Amino acid sequence: MRKPLVAGNWKMNGSHAMITGLLDGLTAGLTEGCDKAGVAVFPPSIYLSQVKEALDGSSVAWGAQNVCAQDGAAGAYTGETAVAMVAEFGCSYVLVGHSERRALYDETDAVVAAKFALIAGQNLVPVLCVGETLEEREQGETMSVVSRQLGAVLDSVDASLLNDFVIAYEPVWAIGTGMTATPQQAQDVHAEIRGLLEKRCPDMAARTRILYGGSVKASNAVDILGQSDVDGALVGGASLKAEEFLAICRAAG
Repeated sequence: MRKPLVAGNWKMNGSHAMITGLLDGLTAGLTEGCDKAGVAVFPPSIYLSQVKEALDGSSVAWGAQNVCAQDGAAGAYTGETAVAMVAEFGCSYVLVGHSERRALYDETDAVVAAKFALIAGQNLVPVLCVGETLEEREQGETMSVVSRQLGAVLDSVDASLLNDFVIAYEPVWAIGTGMTATPQQAQDVHAEIRGLLEKRCPDMAARTRILYGGSVKASNAVDILGQSDVDGALVGGASLKAEEFLAICRAAG
């Protein structure tokens, strides 16, 4: 059985005071009906120390939103964060290939694959984000885009690094727009992603969690997370409100 995962991507949001209040509310509320799902938060890296201190010993994991595509031995990369650095702060997960990194920072499939390999090589769990734009969906290219993005990793990363990773399907047209894929649309794409994994390795398909990430809220979480191939959610804005995020966690667990 795949244990559901609900992950909160805080993006470029946070302050010491805001994080204290959010994590206090989150850890206090997780005792009620959330025991069947894993929970993780992804703060801006500058706050990883505070998050680690607050969550050590709790059931909530934490991860980094991004790492450099080069390791620390490769030389000087001002402003970047090496994967070994986030590992020192107790991260369990690292996001890779998020649509905003692809669109705003021109991260190619090759860069995403390189980051994935570095993350998995540090015994951290990569959360590989894949998904199409509205134009690509309207042109019927959803699965060709998703297949290309996923294949870039599966084709280039050593098989030994593919034992434990998570996929997050994030339809770009549904991120921060208020638009959300219907439960059936989410299920259809998730099932096709699992089918792509099945062709590579049945065991990989059976164990890999596939999250939905596209304007997930408490109001739609039950229907989306109830789909057979949806193993949790990658949550954006709703993860910044403790009660809203807790409601999504309860829907998954």
